[in-house]
Amino acid sequence: MQKEIEITMAPESMGSETAVKEALSAALKVDLARIKGYKVLKRSIDARSRKVIYRLQVKAFIDEPALADIFTINYQNVSNARPVIIVGAGPAGLFAALQCIENGLKPIVLERGKDVKQRRRDLAAINKEGLVNTESNYCYGEGGAGTYSDGKLYTRSNKRGDINKVLQIFVQHGATADILVDARPHIGTNKLPHIITAIRETILNAGGEMHFDQKVTDLLVSFGQIKGVVVNGTNRLLADAVILATGHSARDIYELLHHKGILVEAKPFALGVRIEHPQAIIDAAQYHCDVRSEFLPPAYYSLVEQVGSRGVFSFCMCPGGIIAPCATYKNEIVVNGWSPSKRNNPFANSGTVVQIMLEDVKGDDPLRMMHFQARLEQTAFNLGGGKLVAPAQRMVDFVEGRLSADLPKNSYLPGTKSAILKDTLPDFVSSSLKNALPVFGKKMKGYYTNEAILVGVESRSSSPVRIPRDRETFQHPQVAGLYPCAEGAGYAGGIVSAAIDGVNCANAVLRTV
Repeated sequence: MQKEIEITMAPESMGSETAVKEALSAALKVDLARIKGYKVLKRSIDARSRKVIYRLQVKAFIDEPALADIFTINYQNVSNARPVIIVGAGPAGLFAALQCIENGLKPIVLERGKDVKQRRRDLAAINKEGLVNTESNYCYGEGGAGTYSDGKLYTRSNKRGDINKVLQIFVQHGATADILVDARPHIGTNKLPHIITAIRETILNAGGEMHFDQKVTDLLVSFGQIKGVVVNGTNRLLADAVILATGHSARDIYELLHHKGILVEAKPFALGVRIEHPQAIIDAAQYHCDVRSEFLPPAYYSLVEQVGSRGVFSFCMCPGGIIAPCATYKNEIVVNGWSPSKRNNPFANSGTVVQIMLEDVKGDDPLRMMHFQARLEQTAFNLGGGKLVAPAQRMVDFVEGRLSADLPKNSYLPGTKSAILKDTLPDFVSSSLKNALPVFGKKMKGYYTNEAILVGVESRSSSPVRIPRDRETFQHPQVAGLYPCAEGAGYAGGIVSAAIDGVNCANAVLRTV
């Protein structure tokens, strides 16, 4: 007999199989000896009261052995199958490739950046020397921005596709099985490169192709039908289906489409700063303690406030994390965050952004939001003084409008420079943040403090351009066979939702064979 039930556990008991069985015995009112095993279905931390507990949704096996779930996908060989060109090797592109193989199609993945191993050298140059390789950086390269966004897998996209399948594929390629049960699953930036490499091997072993340093510079279109792409300005690659999964930072793709008269649209996005606290402050606030228990992970938070007509919210929160320089062009500052799997760095950071609406940027240019974004990033670069040094300000100093006399120790490796962040943010963004931060401090004790640092600018929260597509066929309304996909097209926001969109696009290709 099998029964599903929710139980609660003290953090210090979570590692004990006996303690879990005892809790199940008490909750189900059955003898302990009858519980032959169990499977945790979901796990979350409940810190609403002063006594922090874990909540577990568990399947108990009573009077029968516990059976392990088996997940396998036997990828067929597609060496000689119909080719599908996939532009971009981020989460959307990789999962589109895997789904193409399942569907009997041959994926040909073109990535402008380098493979994971070669990419590391360019990241080192960014952090140590402030030098940006415009084709290989935190956004471009194998795995895309997802490889260095710390592998947060939380999503609300449960109506768009099979979240569990995406998570299972990650586990099949080396992720810990914990991501299948945690309420906020997380892989860790240190582990993602090995997983991405394993996915590449699956694609290659099945007869798919992956090519690096292959920048798509043109689309071949004839009479409203895609015919293929041009790579690196000269090489033509032909196919009647192209999945465009380039991510939200590939401005040249938006410009290419616009130049060719292929419809793109301006899209709202969000803009702000990355805020970093000592992790101990966040732990104390969320766990109601002076020192976090060794049995609890570094604490997480999510904050949102409506300021007038604008939403101000935290996102991409990284407990035990690091602020990363994510510029893709020279002379710009873009910040993001990531965490290692253990989340054991002494700082916690989160993007804290304000909604930017279409009416905030005047004109009818479909690329105007992108140009607006780029100008702010260039302003931040100039304010920092070069070499990716980022303008920064202590939190209370920012709200009260004064230059910080000094800056706290922080995780941003290229370095920070004390500046008036208002000078790099639009007035409505700056004023919205100034109103929201003290309110956040009332919601979370200790948050509003001059021990926190604001680093600018956090500007790549989502794409500032949408590439339209038909809801049923997933194809561009003007170009048959062109499938705008995931974050870069404005249809996803995170690793899992991008992966799901990649799967959906691959299935759409199959339907139109």
